[in-house]
Amino acid sequence: MNKPVHVALWNDCLAIIRDNVAESTYNTWFAPISPLKFEDKTLVIQVPSQFFYEFLEEKFVDLLRHTLYQVIGEGAKLMYNVMVDKSASTTVNLEASNRSTAVRKTATTQSQTRINQGPQAPNPPAVQELDPRLNPDYTFETFIEGNSNKLSRSVAEAVAENPAKTVFNPLFIHGNSGVGKTHLANAVGLRIKEQYPEKRVLYVSAHLFQVQYTDSVRNNTTNDFINFYQTIDVLIIDDIQEFAGVVKTQNTFFHIFNHLHQNGKQLILTSDLPPVLLQGMEDRLLTRFKWGMVAELERPSVELRKDILRNKIHRDGLQFPPEVITYIAENVDDSVRDLEGIVISIMAHSTIYNKNIDLDLTQRIVKKVVRDEKKVITVDQIITTVSEYFKIEAKLIHSKSRKREVVQARHFAMYLTKEYTDYSTPKIGKFIGNRNHSTVLHACKTVKHQCEVDKNYRADMDSIQELLHKR
Repeated sequence: MNKPVHVALWNDCLAIIRDNVAESTYNTWFAPISPLKFEDKTLVIQVPSQFFYEFLEEKFVDLLRHTLYQVIGEGAKLMYNVMVDKSASTTVNLEASNRSTAVRKTATTQSQTRINQGPQAPNPPAVQELDPRLNPDYTFETFIEGNSNKLSRSVAEAVAENPAKTVFNPLFIHGNSGVGKTHLANAVGLRIKEQYPEKRVLYVSAHLFQVQYTDSVRNNTTNDFINFYQTIDVLIIDDIQEFAGVVKTQNTFFHIFNHLHQNGKQLILTSDLPPVLLQGMEDRLLTRFKWGMVAELERPSVELRKDILRNKIHRDGLQFPPEVITYIAENVDDSVRDLEGIVISIMAHSTIYNKNIDLDLTQRIVKKVVRDEKKVITVDQIITTVSEYFKIEAKLIHSKSRKREVVQARHFAMYLTKEYTDYSTPKIGKFIGNRNHSTVLHACKTVKHQCEVDKNYRADMDSIQELLHKR
């Protein structure tokens, strides 16, 4: 029995394609394609996903065009039937770009046996050595395992053993502040550098990436910026949620992401929220964030908090009574960072005031440092407290005033609302002066930076927080 026309034509195309790509490329990108029909000089093929379609169009459009010309003739076109929901067998038809329409080749000879193959390109210039910017203290050995992080740690170790060769690409790690996202991402980078020293590994915060991109635009060196990032083998972006609302940075990262992923490079991203809850991000980026593994780091359990404390105390050469460790673990449950901060505070008080480390000292410090989680702090309370502290009317925080003290109060109110509530940045903007989420993000970044570099600014923040807790 003769094969249907569309099957015979596609088989002829595959025979040519197979001669022009590596076997692994053929098996990955062409073997899974199924021909569906051929009519009006249009060959319809089914591909497994949107990403599959985009990759073919970006990487193999010339090969497909020349192949269609050889098998079907001039004017032949390609149509993709893209599977968008395997469970429900839902598909969507997408036209190929005009570049894939078969046309006569203008510069070929009969002696060519492989399509699209010109003279060998010269060797690219040697890539310079790269500082991976990894924290040497953030290793797998110092990352204490418990039920709340076991899955994420296992996935991270699998990525570290075989970067870009597992299904966990990208690896998207999310969780509340201080639960160990940065530590785990660094641990992956350090292990990869240890096992594959030739690989170019880079850890960079989303904020620094954005600053670098902005500088490249200002200096007209955007191509150099993109080219640099396209040389990375393992790219770790921390706090990816900071890209929210920054469209041009997102667009540039989108192209860098695509290039790295399509060329077998590993991406590791961290965020305080999972992709489905991220605000102000383009859908095409969110889709890519979900391609690999989305792993959550939960708040550590009491037992894990005890283990983390014992480990830190041991590493620092300290001695804490068991009842002190238990009390800290049971009462400091926000983050690993808070646990370490409490240990430092206890040691400082013990040294400065020449006091023994006991339960009484610990209780006094913990009660002073740790805010009471049972107490709910509202946006109204925050605005009232901030306005009273700066001695301005609360309504000015909602106004369009650009006076320095009003802007600072508004920034404080936005930052504290993000810290003490679960509201998204668009909601915070709506509650405070009906601003957009970009304004809120800018305010939060400004406050965070100023607290780090200006002691008086930090003192104002501490005083306002203390007033909030007393209300």
